[in-house]
Amino acid sequence: MANESGKDNFLKLIESNKKIIFKICNSYCHNSIEREDLAQEIIYNLWKSGKSFNADYKFSTWMYRVALNVAISFHRKENKRHTTTLNEHMLNIEDNVATSAVSEENINLLQKFINALKELDRALMILYLEEKTYSEIADILGISETNVATRISRCKEKLKQNFSQLNN
Repeated sequence: MANESGKDNFLKLIESNKKIIFKICNSYCHNSIEREDLAQEIIYNLWKSGKSFNADYKFSTWMYRVALNVAISFHRKENKRHTTTLNEHMLNIEDNVATSAVSEENINLLQKFINALKELDRALMILYLEEKTYSEIADILGISETNVATRISRCKEKLKQNFSQLNN
């Protein structure tokens, strides 16, 4: 029975944090079949790694870390360039009728530019756009807060340059 209770708790945690899995799958896979495969792989690895979860930390932080590691490995195995799929919800952009065409164009450009980043930088930008703190990002990715700050600054600069090159 204890095993059944553990399974139920795990399923509840997955259900309450499923958006994390969806966002990561959408960021690393460009078609629904690959997204489903990656989601299954993430859930399997979460289940398999459950004993390593430290209750002193938030479950979502641990889940991000496992999910991003699985996604990066999955991406490398596929050995393909994948399209990063961001949407208005992820970017927290209000859908305004007057600016929706401009916003959609900017989102598509941002998708393209983030997709061109290295895997770790892509993961950093996903977490940054999720409004995670530098401390949370550092915990999730296993790097220092200073490294997070430096990399995000460089990524933002690179993205700005990409946008400014289009306007010239």
